[in-house]
Amino acid sequence: MEARLVDSHAYEHIRLTIAEGIARLVLARPEALNALNRPLLGEIIDALDRLRDGSEARVLQITGEGRGFSSGADLSSGGGSPAGSPGFDAGAVLEHYYNPLIERMFDLPMPIVSGVHGPVVGAGCMIALAADITIAGRSAYFLQAFANAGLVPDAGSMWLLPRLVGRARALAMMMLAERVSAQAAQDWGLIFDVVDDDALGGRVETIARKLADGPTRAYRLIRHGVRMGMEMPLSETLAMERRAQREAGDSPDFLEGLAAFREKRPPRFTGR
Repeated sequence: MEARLVDSHAYEHIRLTIAEGIARLVLARPEALNALNRPLLGEIIDALDRLRDGSEARVLQITGEGRGFSSGADLSSGGGSPAGSPGFDAGAVLEHYYNPLIERMFDLPMPIVSGVHGPVVGAGCMIALAADITIAGRSAYFLQAFANAGLVPDAGSMWLLPRLVGRARALAMMMLAERVSAQAAQDWGLIFDVVDDDALGGRVETIARKLADGPTRAYRLIRHGVRMGMEMPLSETLAMERRAQREAGDSPDFLEGLAAFREKRPPRFTGR
C-alpha cells in the first residue's frame, strides 16, 4: 500500500506518512543535522496530536534524515529574548515545546519505535529515548551536551536517564558531557539493540510492522502501566495491573488471541 502523506503543506521541518497502520515521522532538517528549533518542535507536537486523535495508525516510527538523528537544540535559531537580556528565560522553550512534546510521547495510545544514527544529542537524545524501543546504528552516539553550554539537562533527562542507566552513569553523562557509543548505550540498557547502519532501516521497519499488527489496546495499557509502575509502590502497582488486565480482557483482541491459541494459528489482531 502506498504511504499517505499527512497534510504535507502543513509541515516544513518534518515528514509524516501513514501506511498499513505504521506512522513514520522523519526529522527533516538535514542541513542543520536535524537541530531542534521551535517550528520543528511545534510540528512534532501537531503530528502527535493528529496521531492521538486519529485511528488509522497503530504504531509510530521516528527517524532522522541525513547524517544523524539530531544535534539537539538549535541554539542559533533565535526566538524570544536574546540570551543575557533582561527578559531572557531559558526555561520558556521547555514550558511551551519540550515538556508538552515529551508528555505527548509518553501518553500516545500506541507504541513508539525510534531508529537513530550519527549524533543523538541533547533534547534529540531524549526524543529518541522516550520511544518504547530504540534501535541504533553503529554510527550513533548519545551525548548530553547541556553542561558544555552552561545549561542543565532537560526534555525529561533527569527523570528518564537515571531510570535507564542508574544514578552514577546518568550523572556522568550529564556532567562530563562525553559521547556514549551505540554499543555502550546497549550495554548500559539505554537502548534496545545495535545494528550496522545499513541494516537500521530494515530492523526498525520489522519491529514497527510487528507492533502495527499487534494488540494495540494492550500495548497502550503496557505503556501506561510501566510509566505508572516506575513511580508507585508494589501494592499500588499490583492494583493497577488488576484494572489494566480487566480492560485488556474485555477487548476483541483478547478474544482473537484466545481463539488463535486454541486453533493453533497466528492471531489476527485488529487493535481493538
